[in-house]
Formats: sequence, structure tokens, C-alpha cells
Amino acid sequence: MAKQIIWSKEAYEDLSSIAEFIEIDSKYYASVFIEEIYEKATTLKTLFRRGRIVPEILDENTREIFIRDYRLVYRIESKQIIVVAVLHGSRDIRKVLRKRK
Repeated sequence: MAKQIIWSKEAYEDLSSIAEFIEIDSKYYASVFIEEIYEKATTLKTLFRRGRIVPEILDENTREIFIRDYRLVYRIESKQIIVVAVLHGSRDIRKVLRKRK
């Protein structure tokens, strides 16, 4: 059964920051990369368990998929998938998510 994809306000802010950073070098590549992130997130509508459990959290319903050097972190709920963050792999995910609760 397909689930609805919901983006948290913080995840949208993450995308905006990523785009701004890449735009320093190329608006085109920023656009292409953000589109790639959206496309990967869309696949979670039906393949929501495909991501791995986030090792720092160890919650069956908090998972992530990798898009280049970034981690798209999402939470599986009964009728929807909530994208909670899109973070560079070098960031401390526990610290970031703790601030977002």
C-alpha cells in the first residue's frame, strides 16, 4: 500500500541549505541534485522499508537512504512517511535530531 510522503519544515530547510551551498558553484547542479533527492524520496511511497535503520538511533521505523554524501532520514508511520532530515554524512545525526524533537 502506498503511503503519502510528508516533508518536515526542518527537512525543507535542509534542502534549502544544500541548494544554497551548491549554488555557489553552479545553480544548474544545485537544481539537479535537489531534484534527485525528491525523486529518491518519492520511491519511499511504496518501498518505505528499503532504507536501513539509522544505526545511531536503532528504531525500526526511523530509516535512511543515501543520496551521494547525504543521508535522507525518514520516519515510517501508519499512513505516511515523514522526511525528517537531509544531512551531510559527516554531521552528527544524533545531535541534529535531538534539537528537532
